[in-house]
Amino acid sequence: MADLPFTHAEYTTRLAKTRAAMATRGLDAVFITDPSNMGWLTGYDGWSFYVHQGVLLTHEGEPVWWGRDMDVNGAIRTTYLNSDNIVGYEDSYVQNPVKHPMEDLSALIRARGLERATIGLEMDNYYFTASAFVTLQRELPNVRFDDATGLVNWQRAVKSPTEIDYIRRAARIVERMHGIIRERVAPGICKHDLIADIYHASICGADGHWGDYPAMVPMAPSGVDATAPHLTWDDRPMRVDENTFFEIAGAYRRYHCPQSRTVYLGKPPQKFYDAEKAVVEAIEAGLEQARPGNHAEDIAIAFNTRLNQLGFVKDSRCGYAIGMSYPPDWGERTISFRRGDKTVLEPGMTFHFMPALWLDEGGLEITEPILITETGVECFCQTPRELFVKE
Repeated sequence: MADLPFTHAEYTTRLAKTRAAMATRGLDAVFITDPSNMGWLTGYDGWSFYVHQGVLLTHEGEPVWWGRDMDVNGAIRTTYLNSDNIVGYEDSYVQNPVKHPMEDLSALIRARGLERATIGLEMDNYYFTASAFVTLQRELPNVRFDDATGLVNWQRAVKSPTEIDYIRRAARIVERMHGIIRERVAPGICKHDLIADIYHASICGADGHWGDYPAMVPMAPSGVDATAPHLTWDDRPMRVDENTFFEIAGAYRRYHCPQSRTVYLGKPPQKFYDAEKAVVEAIEAGLEQARPGNHAEDIAIAFNTRLNQLGFVKDSRCGYAIGMSYPPDWGERTISFRRGDKTVLEPGMTFHFMPALWLDEGGLEITEPILITETGVECFCQTPRELFVKE
């Protein structure tokens, strides 16, 4: 019996929403390769996304999970699907230059009577390759393929009460992770040892709930390295008169709560205090716009207006949707806080309000995971919203 994280009724609702979106697009079926979308539709949860796999969904019956033979038992253990709808391909297809797994998928599509169907594919997706598309085109010449990138992602935008509860559990975990950083960071500690402490806290969990693996590794550059947003860690000791930002996330049952804070060892230059003041005030301005009926861009415009008034400029988006995710990204790849995103905010939407600044002397990250409520906004975490200074 699968240990499902949600009720069958919730999965049924998800299938209905997705099928309605398919009907609007004129799709007979979709083939889903994003593991977050696979999990959201079926419950499937396994580290098997390094090989070709997917979920085939039509307008009737259960979805079909399709993947490597050795992962069939994983699908049996983690999905609600009938065994007839869990299909494996044999291992000679794996990383074999003379045959491709999509040949087997094509046979499955024909067997399901879809050889002349209109099928949506997640074309702009980490897990769907050019060779996969070429093989499907060759094997299924009478199928019309359509780009359905993001079709399922957008159905995930408004979270259910259980999903929100999972993100709250992840929030307690990331709070604990930041607490460990504050407690243990000091001049001389090797950064990889500190990262090990962070990982330990993330997996141990909080408030009696275990920690899942986050979709991204900790970003923790120091000094000049922190002028870049996506560097990780090394074995160098932490130094006085140097800043380090920690971009990390708690995760529970694949649901993420990312949050970033910045540490300065020693006495920060005045520019860091000025940046801290600007970011904190701009966050407050953005949060005032985070309410139902407003647009995603309203948060970005309010944030950037106040930030500019205080002498700082951010030229990238300042937030994005979060929820269920797998590597390499904990975002949902839908809504962004930036000018031009007219998405209407609804209760149940969840975001990482991520107004990071990368200065000439280093980076400053003070971020907030948030929930749009019926009346406004809730910050998931209670981590102090400040530059952490340890002299």
